Amino acid sequence: MDERTPDASSATAKAGASGKGPKRVPRDNRQTVGTQHVPEPRMRCVDVNVYYGDKHAINNVSMDIGNNEVIAMIGPSGCGKSTFLRCLNRMNDTIDSCRVTGLIELDGRNIYDPKVDVVPLRAQVGMVFQKPNPFPKSIYENIAYGPRIHGLVNTKSEMDEIVETSLKRAGLWNEAKDRLDQPGTGLSGGQQQRLCIARTIAVSPEVILMDEPCSALDPIATSIIEDLIDELREHFAIAIVTHSMQQASRVSQRTAYFHLGDLIEIGPTEQIFTNPLHELTHDYITGRFG
Repeated sequence: MDERTPDASSATAKAGASGKGPKRVPRDNRQTVGTQHVPEPRMRCVDVNVYYGDKHAINNVSMDIGNNEVIAMIGPSGCGKSTFLRCLNRMNDTIDSCRVTGLIELDGRNIYDPKVDVVPLRAQVGMVFQKPNPFPKSIYENIAYGPRIHGLVNTKSEMDEIVETSLKRAGLWNEAKDRLDQPGTGLSGGQQQRLCIARTIAVSPEVILMDEPCSALDPIATSIIEDLIDELREHFAIAIVTHSMQQASRVSQRTAYFHLGDLIEIGPTEQIFTNPLHELTHDYITGRFG
């Protein structure tokens, strides 16, 4: 379902008619252009605002997180992309001055409903952080911790199966299977990040959020994580914040460009990087600012 705004459709139509390139939405127009909605979204966000005290950090953002896709959120530092990502599993609740308004639904249920328990919510919508943060426990216990506290297993054999399956999905099983009793902190940086991904997978989430998951990794480890992200989208909805436009172009099917708290443009990744509909997006993609 392509729900482009009239501005976006007009820009595309004029580009095709003139043959001289697109007439983009001007910089001072901050209304979102592009395809904000997808059929049967896993998560739906409508008019989301975030305030830190008196500071208005996110302005009326509406977008969907689709099933079996990676959506990349890009933009300059301080544009609000990580703040918005943290809204999706209520991580901003941990900041006293933070207030979130609008609607965010997971499978049609408002996650900010007072009746919603954030503990199971954060299992359903898991988070992988910028810096690998394995627990100070064994590799096995890093994976087993979540299923145990959420009551997902009854026997040791069931736990063994979850640990093995999670490590295999995270591409870490062959490297870790003979050292499951050793500390997770003893792994390399790239291995630790895959361990954190395996830990997230172990509680059977519906959505995985990744906040610059490769920024602390070398190119080889980054390539492994990117291949893993592509494999994981077959089973999960994934939203990733990245400062690397190259990474966004490699791993995502849809891209959202944020600027000073506004969602400026959202659409298919190839279109965003080759034919952006908004001047602000074009300026960022071409390196004119950001």
